[in-house]
Amino acid sequence: MFASLHGSGNLTALAFEFSPLVEQTAPHTVAFDVAGLDRLFGLAQDVAGAIARRARETGAMANLALAANPDAALCAARGFAGISILPQGDEAKFLGSLPIALLTPSPELQETLERWGIRRFRDLAALPPLGIAERLGPEGLRLRQLARGEVERKLVPLEEPLHFTDEIELEYPVELLEPLAFVLARLLGGLTTRLATRGLATDELRLRLKLEDRTVHQRTLRLPVPSLDHRAFLKLLHLDLAAHPPLAPILHVRLEVNPVKPRAAQSGLFIPGAPEPVKLELTLARIKAIVGLEAVGSPELVDTHRPGAFQMVEFGRRQTATNDRLPHPRLTMRVFRPPRLARVEIARGWPSFVAAPGVRGRVLEWAGPWRTSGDWWTFDPWLRDEWDMALSDGALYRLYCEPRGWFVEGSYD
Repeated sequence: MFASLHGSGNLTALAFEFSPLVEQTAPHTVAFDVAGLDRLFGLAQDVAGAIARRARETGAMANLALAANPDAALCAARGFAGISILPQGDEAKFLGSLPIALLTPSPELQETLERWGIRRFRDLAALPPLGIAERLGPEGLRLRQLARGEVERKLVPLEEPLHFTDEIELEYPVELLEPLAFVLARLLGGLTTRLATRGLATDELRLRLKLEDRTVHQRTLRLPVPSLDHRAFLKLLHLDLAAHPPLAPILHVRLEVNPVKPRAAQSGLFIPGAPEPVKLELTLARIKAIVGLEAVGSPELVDTHRPGAFQMVEFGRRQTATNDRLPHPRLTMRVFRPPRLARVEIARGWPSFVAAPGVRGRVLEWAGPWRTSGDWWTFDPWLRDEWDMALSDGALYRLYCEPRGWFVEGSYD
């Protein structure tokens, strides 16, 4: 069974949602193979209803026809409004009322048929084939077969572009996320269906919103592994837009996905099942919405001399490579978080006694001070003198002095 769409809108993308075999017959007409969809939707009427519903969702205004061969479906879609289902074997009777001009004959043949009074499909279909062959030649025979709906041929498939994009021009500006979620669900449903028909998945979503103030709001979501879970995609986009809302009402929505091969994984028999990566990403997005983006991730050192400086990066992002050729330190310092406020007595210009929570003793030996400073050009500069001190309690500590006072930073093992 074949289907044909004739009208306005992105008909090619709509056809690819239902079939991998699509023919671009004319600028506003497509034909596609829908054989096998009856096992998914039911009867031909159910298949036509599913295609028509999807056309309304995407905003396409097109006539739809289903027939046993593609040319009969094309003629019906171009000649009849709405939905047409041609019964197999009665194509000539169904198409009989259509004008001959739909068959696009040559000007000479069109003039000849007009002089003969042949103006409808039924008039041409009733003529004997031998007489048409003698007087009109091969073109006349081909037009007669088209008028009778008897042409059997294969579709000339159109290669679907690897750019999976869909967009919607909104009838009125949208300010809230809830109505926007319906639009995003519609776009995601179509894109994931098109990916699934090609055996593909996606690992990146790119959203582009045109706003009422003529600005553009863009967001990109990268997934840990390729997936086709459009419900998880919708929730991820909703959480991301809640954290980064557009600054004006939305007029136009454009969504693009990156097509990639799906990743196949086999778990062991005795290994407990791990959560799906996309659902884990959704859980992390919900946590970020509660505690903040800067509080979720993997800690990574920052390229600075500021003590204790680090930043949070997304899980899975490659961290800064360490130089394994550097010698390993002989001592390990256990850092106190937060640093412990200390009272330090100075004798002859040098520390002689230290007291802090859990730390108390005379200074037996010391090394330092080592002065470090930085970020003086910002609102948060730092300046400190660091000391290593061996106390009478038998431990070795790292202390530092800054404008706020003395602090015990940690102890060495």
